[in-house]
Amino acid sequence: MKIKLGEYCTAPALRSGYTLVEIMIVVSLIGLLTAIAIPNFMKSRESSQLSCIFDNVRVIESAKDQWALQNHKGTGDTAGWTDISEYLKGGTFKLAASETYSINPIGTNAFAVAATKLGSFNAGDPISSQ
Repeated sequence: MKIKLGEYCTAPALRSGYTLVEIMIVVSLIGLLTAIAIPNFMKSRESSQLSCIFDNVRVIESAKDQWALQNHKGTGDTAGWTDISEYLKGGTFKLAASETYSINPIGTNAFAVAATKLGSFNAGDPISSQ
């Protein structure tokens, strides 16, 4: 069938776009996936920060022990940050969650205190290496 100029076709309109129900289904699926993903992300972030803090405390303990061996120090002697900095890789380490570290004397464990709750440790609880 040929259409001549001036004539137009009255074909039924094709359906275009999405219905409200389809859009609501997609939005609810995105909301469901978000509700599942965000708590898992937060938990993995906390466990990663806690793992970093444990590693930092172990590094401090190792540096403290190396300092004590090389300087003939014994239990109860105190090392400062400047004393152990040469035994730390790069002279320092990266903070994970705005925590503060306490070296403590030789023979007692170093620990960290985080400002926020991480895993089973509440804010302000000492976190020592396991």
